[in-house]
Amino acid sequence: MEQLTHKDIKNKQQKFPIHILCDAIRTPENIGMCFRVAESFGVEKIYLRESSPFDENRKVVKTARNTLHQIKCEFYGDFDEKLCILKELGYTIIGIEITDKSIEIQDFNFKKLEKIVLILGSERNGISNTNLIDFTISIPMYGRNSSMNVIHSLAIALYEITNQLKDHLKLLKEKE
Repeated sequence: MEQLTHKDIKNKQQKFPIHILCDAIRTPENIGMCFRVAESFGVEKIYLRESSPFDENRKVVKTARNTLHQIKCEFYGDFDEKLCILKELGYTIIGIEITDKSIEIQDFNFKKLEKIVLILGSERNGISNTNLIDFTISIPMYGRNSSMNVIHSLAIALYEITNQLKDHLKLLKEKE
């Protein structure tokens, strides 16, 4: 068995109707990894708060590797206002958050959604306002810890969402 190099691997390079809105994520490594994970799963766009570190921050650049400018990025000032705008544009707003109304991710049907915005809460306080969110999804945990790093949660969520959508989107395109 031989390990393949980046040059040996040809990815499908598919885009999904998924946007990510980062709510007060300030850790440079998490911002960088958000871009890296999002690019790996074909995410269309990332929204960052105006105060978030970006390409001027050495840790963001190092962690993101070459993905910072491979995904559209937009900065916003007011979280609630941005959510309202996205809802008006027809996006379903989904928070990755443990709440009393969270649906376990494997039980959520993403195929019924045309456009998705995933909300990532801050590392310390979670999502600042869940009132404007359509759904919250959670990831089942089997250890003692009740939560995990926000970017690890994002990676798991994107895996499940794209796994559900990849064949569904292919069928929709074939019908056109």
